[in-house]
Amino acid sequence: MKITAIDKLTDKIIAGLRIKRGDDLSYLLTAPLEELQEGARRLQDHFCGNHIDFCTIINGRSGRCGENCKYCAQAACHHTGIEEYSFLPKEEILRNAKANQDAGANRFAIVTSGRALAGADFDKAIDTYKAMHDKLTIGLCASHGLLTREQFKRLRAAGVTSYHHNIETSRRFFPQICTSHTYQDRIDTIKIAQEEGFCVCSGGIIGMGETWEDRLDMAISLAELGIESIPINALMAIPGTGLANRPALPAEDILRTIAIFRFINPAANIRLAAGRKLLPQNGATAFRAGASASITGNMLTTSGTTIKEDMALLRTLGLTNQNTTCTASCGTH
Repeated sequence: MKITAIDKLTDKIIAGLRIKRGDDLSYLLTAPLEELQEGARRLQDHFCGNHIDFCTIINGRSGRCGENCKYCAQAACHHTGIEEYSFLPKEEILRNAKANQDAGANRFAIVTSGRALAGADFDKAIDTYKAMHDKLTIGLCASHGLLTREQFKRLRAAGVTSYHHNIETSRRFFPQICTSHTYQDRIDTIKIAQEEGFCVCSGGIIGMGETWEDRLDMAISLAELGIESIPINALMAIPGTGLANRPALPAEDILRTIAIFRFINPAANIRLAAGRKLLPQNGATAFRAGASASITGNMLTTSGTTIKEDMALLRTLGLTNQNTTCTASCGTH
């Protein structure tokens, strides 16, 4: 059997090599997709075994966001008709978290609209996290924007162990999708979260008009940050947003991106997020070609796949969400 360049690279990564900025990565874009996916499968098997991590989210505060991210339905500058509401009651969030825990999810996150959660709403979030930490066993994640170090300390004290904060794209392309804050703002927030002991979940969106070089740059930047959970969202263009007319990415582009991210971040959880329904079998093939995690459930722009359906899918594929081997700490609780 012919040994390809991808086979050799896969062996080297398993032996300890890590792809770095400045390396020639053109072959990742030109290699046959099947070869790239097979290499990604081998890397996934080595670093994550048969474990698939499932996280769920609830939209804890919706709409009226003052930022101008072109992709986002919750930005006040867009007219999407999204439901608007203030921070949800603690009892409602707790009920949702318990249902997700009982269904088998590994982790539960509250996400909120806005540049940063602050004031009375942040106090409500802390109270809610404390209640979940006291009453439930599911891992807790938060996604509340550009927080301060003191806020991160309060989140940790309340029992939150993971923080989600995407870099979204490359540094070069970021100003094309947002000007109300900077790429560096996001990097600084991630570094503070890591310094305060959080496992950071950070990825981005593909299909916004960026180049393949932008996608490679994003993957390298996440590797340089030591990110352990990387959600890959394929843009689901929402009417009324600044990217409403962007065409959907072909499945082959999404699958190649997933495989590339596995090569550049071999030990991370590469997580399916928005756009799963654009993939064959709602992402089933991706779970054996680089993706070791997924957002699940019926929230936001994810696939709408229920946890029960995803658990059944894992059994069909011979996989499990009971972590025994994965080296990424964001895949545990």
